Amino acid sequence: MRKRSFVVGSASLVALMALAACGGGSSAGTPASGTGSAAAPANQTLVVDTTFNLKTVDPGRMFETTGLLIDRALYSTLLTFTGGDVKKPVPDLAESYTASPDGTTYTFKLRSDAVFSDGTPVTSADVVFSLNRVKAIAGNPSFLMAGITVTAPDASTVVLTSEKPNPSIPFIVPNPALGILNSKAVKAAGGTDAEGADKNDKAETALNTASQGSGPYTLTSFSTTTQVVLEANAKYWGTKPAYSKVVLRNVAANVQKLNVTKGESQIALDLSPTQAEGMKDVQVVNGASPNVFFLFTNDDPKISATTANKDFQEAVRYGIDYDGLVTLAGTGSTQAAGVIPTMFLGSLPAGSGVKRDVTRAKAALARSGISNPTVDIGYPSDFASNGIAFGDLAARVQANLKEVGITVNLKGSSVQTALAEYRDGKEQMGLWFWGPDYPDPGDYLVFLPDQLVGKRAGYVKGANPALEALGEKAATTVDDVERVKLYEQIQTELNTTSPFMPLLQPAQIVVAGPSVKNVQSNAVWLATLSELG
Repeated sequence: MRKRSFVVGSASLVALMALAACGGGSSAGTPASGTGSAAAPANQTLVVDTTFNLKTVDPGRMFETTGLLIDRALYSTLLTFTGGDVKKPVPDLAESYTASPDGTTYTFKLRSDAVFSDGTPVTSADVVFSLNRVKAIAGNPSFLMAGITVTAPDASTVVLTSEKPNPSIPFIVPNPALGILNSKAVKAAGGTDAEGADKNDKAETALNTASQGSGPYTLTSFSTTTQVVLEANAKYWGTKPAYSKVVLRNVAANVQKLNVTKGESQIALDLSPTQAEGMKDVQVVNGASPNVFFLFTNDDPKISATTANKDFQEAVRYGIDYDGLVTLAGTGSTQAAGVIPTMFLGSLPAGSGVKRDVTRAKAALARSGISNPTVDIGYPSDFASNGIAFGDLAARVQANLKEVGITVNLKGSSVQTALAEYRDGKEQMGLWFWGPDYPDPGDYLVFLPDQLVGKRAGYVKGANPALEALGEKAATTVDDVERVKLYEQIQTELNTTSPFMPLLQPAQIVVAGPSVKNVQSNAVWLATLSELG
């Protein structure tokens, strides 16, 4: 389940500690991809088993988890992240960048040796075309370019100008959806970056047949249901990948475990903590995912006067057994102290989240004046993330709140049905999760009144003017110290007065065979295939 397409968040990932937004005049450091002088890739095949969430590998239309994993290997971006470290963007196609002091203008200097897979040099015109095409197609990833204008003063310089100060830009441009395309080849295949591209761009079929990028791999074959095959890019300008071929297979988690144990695959990306426990002769990378599972009680009295009652919301908040949910989620999971994951800038200190207090919950319910309340909770009953079934979490919440005096009816349904109810703001209570579109706290302002997720919980403009003002200030503040203070204030207020209850960050597990080196997870694209060796 990916963010804007699923708008609950992503499916999968791990990340690291605090982020560092770049201030005025800063420049990126050591190139992530190295130089092209490394030895050619060995004739080896890497088999990766994962559960596909895949519609396309056209960057302008792609925003599902599996697509991000693949496109990171096919397309280079202006900046990137190395390994699992998403706290500092590093060079990719841009050898350096600078930011204006007010955070509205970012200037990128392109490296001179980068070429596409056909040997064509990467120029600023390709960058402008690629980023404008994402915006013009108006697909799932187009929001990444909202309010941003792209220009090219010369062949090796690209300028991104934001309507408002936007300290998130260095953390947005590494997203594989903003991968840089060979503009001449894509135009020849019917692609366009002009207004109306949502109807007039015809390049998707061609891009699902042959990639047009400058990344370490090229696309050999593509299926949304069976497997995708990548081959090492012979003209890649960076450090050559260790594997000459990567085969990504659509495999159920239980079969993934069997395959990696038998050596039929080298990587399994979707095992739960329970499935991974006790595995021998494999590598198991286990840590907290940046996915944040959350509960909400609809703040719109037209949907439910009960769930919109502030005392009822407090009863729910303190009636949940957060420690029990973490135990249910398994080893490596942790309580979400706020909506921002523990490893990102502005997160609340670990252990500072709401703790269960049944006495306080019962007192709040008594103050609400609602006798024996009964409410429905919606969730996708046919979906699990990080090995956690939504139905199991919902049943545990139901049992927790029964102890407080609240009856919860489980109203799980298919992803499609549940999503429709959620997006329309019709759920009395909802159980969902949010994963990072980009690893910056600005991505979590969606929980504020009248914002994307806020509106789905009936949390509309005017619900908390002081909080709304904090959000506006945080969105345009460049200084990291001040940003931390603002985002901590925002989350503390959300934890006190909003209809949202952050529950937990599940474990993210990557299992690899003993021959694979440099096994790490990434908070945006699961794993960097070209770094595995």
